[in-house]
Amino acid sequence: MANGKIKTNNLPFLLEKKEVVLVKPAKPTPSEVLSFSTLDNDPNLEIICQSIYVYRAKSFSYIEGDHHDHLVSSKGKTHDLELSSDPVTVISDALSRVLVYYYPLAGKLKRDSDGELRLNCNSSGVPFLSASANCELSSLDYLDGVAVEGAKPFVFDWPGEDDDDDDGRHPLILQVTKFSCGGFTVGMGLSHFVCDGTGASQFYRAMAELATGKTEPSVKPVWERERLVGKPTKTPFQNPIDKSSLATSPHLPFAEIEHGCFNVNSETIKRLKTSLMKECGDEFTTIEALSAYVWRSRFRALQFNSDGKNVFFLTVGCRGRLNPPLPDGYYGNAWIDTVVTIMGKDLNEGPLSRVCKLIKESKKIACSSDYLWNSINMFERMRRENKKLEMDNAMLIVTDWRQLGLVEEVDFGWKGPVNLIPVPCIVFGYLGLCSFISPSTLDPSMKGGLRVVLSLPATAMAKFKEEMDALLDLGDDKALA
Repeated sequence: MANGKIKTNNLPFLLEKKEVVLVKPAKPTPSEVLSFSTLDNDPNLEIICQSIYVYRAKSFSYIEGDHHDHLVSSKGKTHDLELSSDPVTVISDALSRVLVYYYPLAGKLKRDSDGELRLNCNSSGVPFLSASANCELSSLDYLDGVAVEGAKPFVFDWPGEDDDDDDGRHPLILQVTKFSCGGFTVGMGLSHFVCDGTGASQFYRAMAELATGKTEPSVKPVWERERLVGKPTKTPFQNPIDKSSLATSPHLPFAEIEHGCFNVNSETIKRLKTSLMKECGDEFTTIEALSAYVWRSRFRALQFNSDGKNVFFLTVGCRGRLNPPLPDGYYGNAWIDTVVTIMGKDLNEGPLSRVCKLIKESKKIACSSDYLWNSINMFERMRRENKKLEMDNAMLIVTDWRQLGLVEEVDFGWKGPVNLIPVPCIVFGYLGLCSFISPSTLDPSMKGGLRVVLSLPATAMAKFKEEMDALLDLGDDKALA
């Protein structure tokens, strides 16, 4: 057992970690080697995506039975006293049972000598770590606004980043950390090769269902990655973007990076949309309007040159747009990026509504089945030529976590999580990714709002904050500047 003293938000507390155990499927599962789709094989997805789910203690009333002591939860359900009060026991048991259905996640992931990515379903097990912190979650504001360094103790890497494992790496890692108040966090690390956000949500929901009494998941998982294997295009891949024409920033390269999280309430979003409508007469969705504003704010914070190109990508799910459609339960990568390219001067000085229109139009194009399959076929050609789309700091990818339904809805017996935070990973050098996530449920003023999570050089974050503050101050009588 290892003890470590962690300091979070200037509050010291002790974090006691037990030895890592491998949780295996509760029943025998198929032994096989699985292959991946073209979208799964994207080299840019060679990351473990980490997220932390925060749960408050649940309210119980105590009753005595003839033979066993029981608890009655706030929902009126009766639970065994010893087992149901311990999230480590509940979640590790649910994990073991859900792995019977999601048995690939208990295997090992490896890229073979021929360059093919494969998953060996050998029931190796999922690395599972239980920990205890001698503080209350409320003292950490339920991790709302906690700096990245403060969140890292609640997730872990296994094996370490510098360790080699000839058998491959575990695609799934879990850590449950209990707090003195009775609340806990679930830190999940999941290979992006294996799941996208929708697939991860599907798995996490299934685990919660089994934890709360169901005998099987309501949605059965489907592998079938061959459905999204493309046919390589006949023409060789050529990068569609000339990197020499991209904008440059005086803040790059950077010496120090800062991770930011910005609250945008529903009233601010409404005012932004109203201002855009007054500007051009068109209506825009939240993702279109706020993506445009964040993209421009990032441009200004990084002080890109006005005569350079800037590229915007928006991640769009394609499960319901493919022909033939993917089956319910498919949990592999099933998304595509829209693409918008604009000169710096137009992004910085032109009407923001024009940027919104470009994003809106790119979404329409990306939603067609032909576009999706042409993109998949191009990615397959790139894969076979061992090429990947090289990212640049003048490029920004926006992902929207809000539709995954992970806040409030995933209940292990403690009601839904009150907070969910992504732990920034070293993807696209940190700077290329921006996520929109649901707010903590503990702040009533943020109902219907969202949080913007992104990373910037420390020297540029103050300017970005200034831009976001200007958005919050936007009034009906003020025009977008």
